[in-house]
Amino acid sequence: MTTQVAEAVRGRQEPAAEAGPEATGTRTVYIKSFGCQMNVYDAGRMADALAPEGYREVSDVESADLVILNTCHIRERATEKVFSELGRLREMKDERAASARPLTLAVAGCVAQAEGAEIVRRQKAVDVVVGPQSYHRLPELLRQAHGRHAVDTDFPVEDKLDHIAAPSPAKIRSRGLSAFVTIQEGCDKFCTFCVVPYTRGAEVSRPPEKVLAEVETLVASGVREVTLLGQNVNAYHGVDGAGAAWSLARLVRQLDALPDLVRVRYTTSHPNDMADDLIAAHRDVPSLMPFLHLPVQSGSDRVLAAMNRKHRAADYRALVARVRAACPDIALSSDFIVGFPGETEADFQATLDLIAEITFASTFFFIYSPRAGTPGATLPDQVPDSVKRDRLARLQTLVESQRHGFNASAVGRTMPVLFEKLGRHPGQLVGKSPYLQPVHVEGPATLIGTVHDVAIESVEANSLFGRVLPRPPSATLERESLYETT
Repeated sequence: MTTQVAEAVRGRQEPAAEAGPEATGTRTVYIKSFGCQMNVYDAGRMADALAPEGYREVSDVESADLVILNTCHIRERATEKVFSELGRLREMKDERAASARPLTLAVAGCVAQAEGAEIVRRQKAVDVVVGPQSYHRLPELLRQAHGRHAVDTDFPVEDKLDHIAAPSPAKIRSRGLSAFVTIQEGCDKFCTFCVVPYTRGAEVSRPPEKVLAEVETLVASGVREVTLLGQNVNAYHGVDGAGAAWSLARLVRQLDALPDLVRVRYTTSHPNDMADDLIAAHRDVPSLMPFLHLPVQSGSDRVLAAMNRKHRAADYRALVARVRAACPDIALSSDFIVGFPGETEADFQATLDLIAEITFASTFFFIYSPRAGTPGATLPDQVPDSVKRDRLARLQTLVESQRHGFNASAVGRTMPVLFEKLGRHPGQLVGKSPYLQPVHVEGPATLIGTVHDVAIESVEANSLFGRVLPRPPSATLERESLYETT
């Protein structure tokens, strides 16, 4: 699972013209997610589970009757951030206790799974604690929570997504052109730094028919790009109703057959599960974007062994060479942990050497923080914080120079851009390159929802700027925009 840490807040309201249970509910919910993309997906599905109960999403905590913190347990600071947030919410709950709109607090996600009892011990204001495999039970838990804590951190046998109705077309459209779809959960790798096997459980893959049905529903409502999610997504091994096994590559090829789905991505991958058919898909499948997040964590074989990664730095280099031979224009991103127990200066230099040799379009990097219950937390030779910070700064300098260089290399190129929304300035549109770079152009709003070639003319810190190229007379837009632009 990628350790990329970002906050995402769900909470757009339904357009009034298409009001349904989600829009007309008398209660409101605000969901704040910490952590990986899977938590963003889970937040949306929590909202879908609550919609039949009369809850509608709101974008500010002050107007919410129910606040859900959807938590991440990957980083220690992320965990403490949750308790800090709960302290502020407790004050709000106390202020509203005597009002006509009391506040209900719920904690979901991986911190809930790992520390359910500790959460209610440390913060009595929490009403509901629910793990990431049980959030389909949110409505029932909320009914149980009156006057007491309701906690569910089980690993149920049933598929939680089977118990949640699909969102309405209006709700799907409100979430944008791009959508996440979970296809796999859990991990069997047991890296010594990682809590995922303990909070998300063993590897489980959704049946391909269910994934395809979900994507077809999204596409029918206007989604044009899907990102397939999993803690170890390229270990996907779904089994269909006929008993046939599907790899991620086979699933991607099937999705490519959907005429209105123009882009497919997946994350996060493990190097040991990068199979030949998936590499070939990057060569052969037009909708599969040439961008691959492939965490390596360290360039030192000694540290990789201590992490239980089950591959060497040379294996990673060879894999990258195979991927680039199949898809020469592919760009890579990766994860790196600095200061893993026992990491020497020579080990760290091996990481810098690997980064310098391979070059990455983007990189996520973190100081190692021990997570309770993982083998890494009890390893000897913990690296001093001052050394960790120094190494992180040196690594950041290198990877940031590579990122800026990659973005600068786009100038003078022509890229297909998926236009997603209006920009901040009049007449401006914002889209996304195949490499996840924001692209700003001047153009008509009717381009939103389409892919169009853009000549990249300049670059700023995090964005590209360009000019929409005219289409040949025989060319037509991929589809008419489904999105309101007024």
